[in-house]
Amino acid sequence: MRYSIYLVCILAIAGDGAAQQIVQSEEHTFRVETFATGLDVPWGLAFLPDGRLLVTEREGRLRIVGTDGAVSPPIDGVPKVLVKGQGGLMDVTLHPQYAETGWIYLSYSDPLPGPLGGMLSYTAISRGRLQDEELVDVEVIHRVPDQFYTRHSHHYGSRIVFDREGYLYHAIGDRGQRPLAQNVKLPNGKIHRLHDNGGIPSDNPFVGGNGAIASIWSYGHRNPQGMAMHPETDQLWAAEHGPKGGDELNLVQRGLNYGWPAITYGINYDGTPITDQTHADGMEQPQTYWVPSIAVCGIDFYTGELFGNWQNDLLVTSLRFNRLHRLRLAGTEVIHDEIAYQGESRMRDVQTGPDGAIYLAVEDPGRILRLVPAE
Repeated sequence: MRYSIYLVCILAIAGDGAAQQIVQSEEHTFRVETFATGLDVPWGLAFLPDGRLLVTEREGRLRIVGTDGAVSPPIDGVPKVLVKGQGGLMDVTLHPQYAETGWIYLSYSDPLPGPLGGMLSYTAISRGRLQDEELVDVEVIHRVPDQFYTRHSHHYGSRIVFDREGYLYHAIGDRGQRPLAQNVKLPNGKIHRLHDNGGIPSDNPFVGGNGAIASIWSYGHRNPQGMAMHPETDQLWAAEHGPKGGDELNLVQRGLNYGWPAITYGINYDGTPITDQTHADGMEQPQTYWVPSIAVCGIDFYTGELFGNWQNDLLVTSLRFNRLHRLRLAGTEVIHDEIAYQGESRMRDVQTGPDGAIYLAVEDPGRILRLVPAE
């Protein structure tokens, strides 16, 4: 994937003596501020209507960050998670009618004692309501049968998004069991579509399909850790980790096969091939891909007013290279990829704030950064 980078970084001394980074990108000059600190691997971000920010920590904690950057103690009532490998508490999102329902949705690695000892796990979705500093009315809305739980502790997927009609989409990675992503009788390597209460929509593509998992919306995914709905078209976009090379951005559509592991632009981490195929009949091509892998993670379409030239551009985080990419689309074609910001630690998630600023969850040390125009 070709991309451009136009960065001029300087340190300006703010009035309080703190250093602030000024970044000149192609279309905006912005300031990078530290908004909140003291977090341990922040994974998912979601803004409450009053401007406060919900943050998940992979270690199993949910916190609220005030508009002043103050971080709350851990919220009580969060489901138990298996913190192992890539597992833990992952994404958080609000019901589209949050003001009426109060529902907050969480994805996590759900623990299950193994028959021979030790713990198994699988991706699960729960929801609850925030009452003071506690999550109440907590209920599991999507959990696969015990038979699918595994000792593998990676490729959980875990992003959650809603569309305009109120359908919930969530991703489950292949759980390190590659061939299962092609089997629609198994939940691995799929994006699932549910009603907001976990029910199965009757128009899902595999409903009644000879033993297929009825919640499946699309299949052939490796490990989607970024999902977002286009603000104008309501199309579902997903960013997923490839192996060594071949991270993908996909336009996810009903019932389609996205190819993993039958086709890929990546190779094994030891340099051996996975397959010599990058195309195949009946399998979708990504809208763009990255070689080498950038370890793509959370994504968000920019919809604020502060960065006017970025309206509806897709912001994409990178774990491996500590970057924020900005992708411009023409319809469904990616026509430009800019490294808008090169940071110093892994970037896990990105969200447009209600104030129009851009908020980034970074890992080392765990904190939230805020990007605001420098003009």
